[in-house]
Amino acid sequence: MMSGRSTTETVAAGLRRRYSAEKRFRTYGLVAIVFALICLGTLFVTIFGTGFSAFTQTMVRLEVTLYPQDIDPEGTGDPEVLSAANYQKLVKQAIRNLFPDVTGRRDKRRLYEIISPGATFLVREMVLADPSLIGQRVEFLVPMSDDIDQLAKGSIDASLPENARRVTDKQIGWYERLKSRDLVETRFNTTFFTAGDSREPELAGIWGAAVGSLLTMIVTLVLSFPLAIGAAVYLEEFAPKNRWTGLIEVNINNLAAVPSIVFGLLGLAVFLNFFGLPRSAPVVGGLVLAIMTLPTIIIAGRAALTSVPPSIREAALGVGASQVQTVFHHVLPLAMPGMLTGTIIGMARALGETAPLLMVGMVAFIVDIPKGFTDPATVLPVQVYLWADSPERAFVERTSAAIMVLLLFLIAMNALAVVLRNKFERRW
Repeated sequence: MMSGRSTTETVAAGLRRRYSAEKRFRTYGLVAIVFALICLGTLFVTIFGTGFSAFTQTMVRLEVTLYPQDIDPEGTGDPEVLSAANYQKLVKQAIRNLFPDVTGRRDKRRLYEIISPGATFLVREMVLADPSLIGQRVEFLVPMSDDIDQLAKGSIDASLPENARRVTDKQIGWYERLKSRDLVETRFNTTFFTAGDSREPELAGIWGAAVGSLLTMIVTLVLSFPLAIGAAVYLEEFAPKNRWTGLIEVNINNLAAVPSIVFGLLGLAVFLNFFGLPRSAPVVGGLVLAIMTLPTIIIAGRAALTSVPPSIREAALGVGASQVQTVFHHVLPLAMPGMLTGTIIGMARALGETAPLLMVGMVAFIVDIPKGFTDPATVLPVQVYLWADSPERAFVERTSAAIMVLLLFLIAMNALAVVLRNKFERRW
């Protein structure tokens, strides 16, 4: 009886210890998940809180007199003459008309600084689009400078001493006078989505980087997808199982873990220095990202082929199909959803890469929108890197806004992968 009670107590104690260990393990897992969610939530709140204001822009209405003697003195209507006119002089005159009491040279210079330099380009573009405006007094809605924009958004504290902020007391007073006259408006910042990069934050946009990313991803997809699928099919279905194929498989797995900057060094040495391809071009960036993405797609493709039941192959071979017919008519269609999922995930990783593209020169300051695969371009992650290195507060919010756009693309690509997997996946 004593021995039996001792054994029972020993077993009960062991069970209590095991249940306690399991409970602690579940608690550790729950704490880890909660901590990860808190970190993720903090990241999103910080990015969205900082970048949301970039989607609005402070504008001011200016009445600009388009004097013919300043724009087209000969009256020829030549676009080159119209483009070369001194529109900056006309914009400055319009600002002075609003503040006739500002007479000192230094005060005038400060006054001009509350309006974005982009006002000059906006007036020029409208005159080039409609030369009949010459000789008229036209109202333009132009952006204010980045500092005044930040002041309007509350990012600059007007209560601080003058030497502790980027705007002077007089500039704040002029801005308040414009507001009192109902000349200041807050509009949706379309420039952020339609313009290329700029030295002026209020004129900077992501469209050039978005087009560069699109062109780079097209090159990456066209090169990596067929090569990776072909390699996966050959290695899984046709290659003999020997030490050479084993060595190839090991190298493919190792390449998937190589740091991305190594591929950038490879692109710099081979594509730029040896083949002489154009620097900072989507074709070079696409080639580098294609090499980087190949191992990921090959591994995903082989896993998808392995998931197809052997009975499919045996049934096809049993009715007289050749091995090639079996693979391409039966196995490959069933494995394609998994291959597409792996491809999309690999492309999403490539879309967010920065280091290899820095090595091939896609860190250049690009203002113009790229028109082709060999034009100078940058991509969204590199654009974020460039803006994050700028000291202006307006670039900080644009950096966060660009990250929001990039995250949107990445989430969309991963969601597409999940949808394709759920829609076409076969469960055996």
